Amino acid sequence: MVKTGMVDRLVLSFIYGTLILLSLSVLFPIFYVVAVSLTPFEEVLRNGGFIVVPRAITWEAYRIFLTNDRIPDAYQVTFIITVAGTLINLVLTALLAYPLSKPRLPGRKIFLLLIVFTMLFNGGIIPTYLIVKATGLLNTLWAMMIPNAVSAFNLLIMKTFYENLPESLDEAAKIDGAGEVRTLVQIVLPLSMPIMATIGLFYSVGHWNEFFQAIMYVSDTAKFPLQVVLRGILSRSQSVEELSLEETMPTESLQMAAVILTAVPIIVVYPFIQKHFTQGVLLGSIKG
Repeated sequence: MVKTGMVDRLVLSFIYGTLILLSLSVLFPIFYVVAVSLTPFEEVLRNGGFIVVPRAITWEAYRIFLTNDRIPDAYQVTFIITVAGTLINLVLTALLAYPLSKPRLPGRKIFLLLIVFTMLFNGGIIPTYLIVKATGLLNTLWAMMIPNAVSAFNLLIMKTFYENLPESLDEAAKIDGAGEVRTLVQIVLPLSMPIMATIGLFYSVGHWNEFFQAIMYVSDTAKFPLQVVLRGILSRSQSVEELSLEETMPTESLQMAAVILTAVPIIVVYPFIQKHFTQGVLLGSIKG
């Protein structure tokens, strides 16, 4: 018994030690980014750019970003396409996933085959650009929301969630005289908050990190999202030219401050929907 208890303690110690090391490996890059963003120029030079615990703290990098005219505009654009784009994504995904979850839908297998096909093949950059141009979306915020309005992966997750709902809900709604739209709005959607939070997080993170579609379809610098502006900031030559930086501010501190300003909103929002996120992934990915 004594040996068994000792072995159990050793196993638990090994497990906890491994988890602590894994946690530190995840947290250290974040800590490093924050530390470098707060480090004065002299200390960066003294340590060759590698800072773990700064001896002095300066907010100069954040001041430069937050007082620059382009950053507020970029935040505004990113916020608009994140909120509006996520709403569009959720509405269209729900409207498509709900009928596809019904086995009685005519041509259901064909539609699902076409949707899965888009996960393996796409039309390519040039045809997509020509479509965006022909529809008048070039150089608008819609160009960063409409082309990828529905994700096939998220659609299949939401469809599986709807398939797991009890059929008795549909039957009770029909007995009460409710049609498909009323059933979806008044019964199905209120029960779909976990999957809506999960899919909404997927979509919102994608919009918040929007970069490729912005550089493809938008040429007006006033409509650049935060990630495109960040790309310019991370370039030394563009940083000095566009932001009129002081020579006493190291590029490393500016880079890390830009990363923090970009990541903080998502980090702040995630804990509030973590519960729904985990539940939605489980319910939307397992059929049975």
